[in-house]
Amino acid sequence: MSEFVVRPVRPEELAVVGALTVAAYREDGLLVADPDYVHELSDAAGRVAHSELLVAVDGGGQVLGSVTLTPPGSPMAEISRPGELEFRMLATAPAARSRGVGEALTRAVVDRARELGAECVVMSSLEAMTAAHRLYTRLGFTRLPERDWEPVPGFWLRAFALPLT
Repeated sequence: MSEFVVRPVRPEELAVVGALTVAAYREDGLLVADPDYVHELSDAAGRVAHSELLVAVDGGGQVLGSVTLTPPGSPMAEISRPGELEFRMLATAPAARSRGVGEALTRAVVDRARELGAECVVMSSLEAMTAAHRLYTRLGFTRLPERDWEPVPGFWLRAFALPLT
């Protein structure tokens, strides 16, 4: 049995999710190119208004990680097209790393995409996130270079896709 479960976020967990997301990005040095991104990362309540948030929690209810699911057309969507589910801001608490939290959250995204009838799951990732890229590749994601993009000059995001049909 797993030491944690993945489920939808609860309202009382939104502040924790925001702080955890910022801590994870900060730990990995991912806020250097765009320090203002911390405001979007910390605003879990704002994200849940336009998307779904899933959390991984341990048996005591401690939030270990989270991910944001954005349908096409959502103000939170960046690269998704009709028929695709996009995920963003996958974050694992620094103290919970190497426990399979990121993989469990990614698998939950894929399961949710299938429930919604999506044809594909898409996401963007910083080039420096090589450990995440290994996970995505192992789960069947492939690069989608035609959707790579640059939200801030000199700050490229690499696109990935997992076709479901």
